[in-house]
Amino acid sequence: MDCCAPSSKVETAKTNCPSCGEKGKSVPLITLKSLLTASSLETIEPENTYSFCPTSSCNTVYFSDTHTQTFEEDALKVPVFQKNSSLHVPVCYCFDWTRDRLIQSVNDNQRPIEHIKNHVQSNRCGCEVNNPQGACCLGNVTAYLRSLN
Repeated sequence: MDCCAPSSKVETAKTNCPSCGEKGKSVPLITLKSLLTASSLETIEPENTYSFCPTSSCNTVYFSDTHTQTFEEDALKVPVFQKNSSLHVPVCYCFDWTRDRLIQSVNDNQRPIEHIKNHVQSNRCGCEVNNPQGACCLGNVTAYLRSLN
């Protein structure tokens, strides 16, 4: 399955984050199962659906549709691009394109978007299990590269 192709499932339901009130985006349960620490994983309620809060100023990363559970970045095994401004945080989690590496790619005339697209076309990406937002990173990579100009 191409993780960057539009999903045929209806997973676009949006719910407001209980912490900041901004709209979140539904994430597959497999994303939480892959990225939560063991102690946090033990608390998920699999019958609930979960959403990702992309708001950089909000501490909440995931929240349940019932608003009975929230998970902050310290509950994840990886730093979250949208929540952590460090240069060493991945923008593309599957192929380890960090902010720092993307900056260097501009200086070296590399083509990270083409690199990522080639891997996606070869069915090598695993955004649903690697990326905290549970979806393709290409939008984040493209926006970050544009912000460098």
